[in-house]
Amino acid sequence: MEPITHNPSQLPGWNIDNDPENDPTYPMRTRTADDHKGYSWERPTQQPVNIEVLHSNERPNVTAVFGTSVPPSGLSGVIRRFAFKYSENSYLHWLPLLFADRVNVVEGVLSDLAHGHVPNIFAEKGYPIEWKYDKKGLILKLAAFTAIVAGTAVLLTRNKAPKSKPSRPVR
Repeated sequence: MEPITHNPSQLPGWNIDNDPENDPTYPMRTRTADDHKGYSWERPTQQPVNIEVLHSNERPNVTAVFGTSVPPSGLSGVIRRFAFKYSENSYLHWLPLLFADRVNVVEGVLSDLAHGHVPNIFAEKGYPIEWKYDKKGLILKLAAFTAIVAGTAVLLTRNKAPKSKPSRPVR
């Protein structure tokens, strides 16, 4: 097996879409209202909305079809509801959604533990494969994580020197 390259230009197929002769958008076409006259499609039947569906505040309604496998719930759902109050071009939309994903991971682990299932986080994060193909990188990653955790623990648990009280003159 070939080693993983860190130079994308060495990957097979890299930059394949750079050829103007093979690019359907080259040269850019000037579009007019006449381009859409030939479209004759009807909006698909609206999927029934029987769960909470978060959608952009820039849309008047939900899309015709949407996913229902993971409705917003828990703390991550509260964060997502907050995020969808803001426009999609705002950091107050995207950053909370990224944070909600991380919170959802923690909620999932806690849910697994509550149901008596201990998750195999080592395998689920792909560390066995990383150990097989990039031992040095995995060791560096785990060492950095250990150093950060140890440093944080030291900072949080170190004893602060007691303040000395001013001494009273002896009479």
